[in-house]
Amino acid sequence: MKRLISATVFAAAALTLLHQQDAGACTNILVTKGASADGSCMISYAADSHTLFGELYFHPASSWPEGSMLDIYEWDTGKYLGQIPQVRHTYQTVGNMNEHQLVIGETTYGGRAELYDSTGIMDYGSLIYVALQRAKTAREAIEVIVNLADTYGYCSSGESFSIADKDEVWVMDLIGKGYKAGKDGNERKGIVWVARRVPDGYICAHANQSRISTFPFDDPENCMYSPDVVSFAREMGYFDGKDEDFSFCDAYNPLNFGAMRGCEARAWSAFNILCDGKFTFEDEDGNLVTRDSYDYIDYAMGYDAGKRFPLFVKPSRKLGVKDVADAMRDHFEGTPMDMTTDIGAGGNALPYRWRPMEFEYEGATYVNERAIATQQTGFWFVGQSRGWLPDVVGGLLWFGTDDAATSYLTPIYTNIVRVPECFAVGNGNMLTYSPTSAFWICNRVANACYRMYNVMAPVVRAKIDDFENSQIEAVPAIDSQALDLYKKALDTPRKQIRRNDEIARTVDPFTEVKDFLTDYSVGTAQGIFKEWVDLETFLLVKFIDGNVKAQNPDGSFTTNGCSDHIPGGITNPGYTEKWKEAVVRDHGETLRTR
Repeated sequence: MKRLISATVFAAAALTLLHQQDAGACTNILVTKGASADGSCMISYAADSHTLFGELYFHPASSWPEGSMLDIYEWDTGKYLGQIPQVRHTYQTVGNMNEHQLVIGETTYGGRAELYDSTGIMDYGSLIYVALQRAKTAREAIEVIVNLADTYGYCSSGESFSIADKDEVWVMDLIGKGYKAGKDGNERKGIVWVARRVPDGYICAHANQSRISTFPFDDPENCMYSPDVVSFAREMGYFDGKDEDFSFCDAYNPLNFGAMRGCEARAWSAFNILCDGKFTFEDEDGNLVTRDSYDYIDYAMGYDAGKRFPLFVKPSRKLGVKDVADAMRDHFEGTPMDMTTDIGAGGNALPYRWRPMEFEYEGATYVNERAIATQQTGFWFVGQSRGWLPDVVGGLLWFGTDDAATSYLTPIYTNIVRVPECFAVGNGNMLTYSPTSAFWICNRVANACYRMYNVMAPVVRAKIDDFENSQIEAVPAIDSQALDLYKKALDTPRKQIRRNDEIARTVDPFTEVKDFLTDYSVGTAQGIFKEWVDLETFLLVKFIDGNVKAQNPDGSFTTNGCSDHIPGGITNPGYTEKWKEAVVRDHGETLRTR
């Protein structure tokens, strides 16, 4: 399917796309418990930024003296923004999940530049991590986010948040008001926002573009919004229709080619994978309808803004962690945007395009595709809130670093008492290599694959699948053992430590549970880290210089004790047919044999 777009329009769209991706392009998939295979609520998140280091943040639960203050630093830059009052007690957080199984992800969509408020104290990252320390449920998290932004000011651009607890999954779009954005010149701070609960049995996805359009004004169980979400848009000249026709995304984050092709295309692709090409959803009249995913392909590719696909769809099957994780590894395979099939993929079907995201040729401007899986991922995860288990056991964060397509997810229980060394904050950074850091070894494996992708990446993917499937099988047994320790703790009287006849502290009754889950989480993470260290060496030996060495049945490369013997010899896989065709067209007369 081909479309012609004027060079001027394409150039403007390309620059917009480039700006959005450089701002920190991420992807989220949201799964309700009725849509999951085991009844968990799930959120996936890829934190994609060329400057973000992959590490697992850890904040133990703490009690704070009255009057304590909390320093706020901008998550993206580390810039000090100010202070806010600390609450008396904060919950433990591990990555983007807390001890009560609350999980939050995000994607940045930018929106209207004039609504940015440089005087605010709360940036989008701080909203996430402070909310995780203060809220137990998704609804509480929304309340915390709104109160913080409205009270202390919001200094980031437009954001979409994914928020899930043990029972509900919410998607929330918000944007600042700009410190002096009003036409009357009055100072204002805070946000306008709308949050919608994903209907049970459905999924949602977003990727750097606000996706909430029209919404119900009289359904507080399923939709919440700021009181001035419509009136502010009217005041700013973004909307002049009837309230019932108001669309948040059209008012605060208007569509253009870049928004569709570089952002909405990823959400479309996630739906396409998880719904097997059929989008089932409720229409405006409440009727359940099914449409072919390709009914919306012109929208995803940026050609027709009038063919927007639904916010919520039913998956074709009950989804497991592996389904969601593998969707996060997508490169548009099998679609018109497939990154492995054009000449940009080189001779070995590489589904990546180095930056910048646009290029010019003979006066026209073009853009490269931006798929869900990308080389600049800092960390990524699939968070599971499992309501049938007590909180001390139920929260499970499947965590990984770097490019999702060539990295593994390892299970981390959210009530652990320490994090694995390979994920520890301070174990390396973007400018400091560390041989004990998962981020760096996953980058080494990924960058090894980039040179001969169609040959090497399948080897890595097989290792990923073996590990993740084995852990999915192992987790129920770990849960069961942890539950036994939990029940034992419930039957044990709480011990209190006394000092000078006063209670100094109460001993945590679930220490054994947490220690057990910590040992499992840390041991598993360190074990697969070691395997990835060995894997990088294996890739070097097997695929050195574009050759492929055959192996013995046991996987070794030697026989009869002769270290330089290669059983089965060496093969040379060559290049793709697309590459051969391009080379022949460019230089065939010189290269052709006579």
